[in-house]
Amino acid sequence: MLTVIRKELKGFWRNEEGLGMLEMILIIAVIVIIAVIFRNQLKEIVSSLLGKAKSKTENFMDGQ
Repeated sequence: MLTVIRKELKGFWRNEEGLGMLEMILIIAVIVIIAVIFRNQLKEIVSSLLGKAKSKTENFMDGQ
C-alpha cells in the first residue's frame, strides 16, 4: 500500500504539465506583492520621473 502511494506521489511530482502556467502565476504574484509593499516608493519615483519629463518638455517647447 505504501509503495503504491509512493509511486503515485513520484509520478505526480515528475508530471510537468501546466508547470509553465503555475510559474507565470507565481511570478506575477511576487511582482504584485512587491508592488504593494513598495507602492509609496514606486509612486514617488514615478511622480519624480513624470515631473522631470514635464519640465524638460516645457523647456523644449519654450525654446530654451
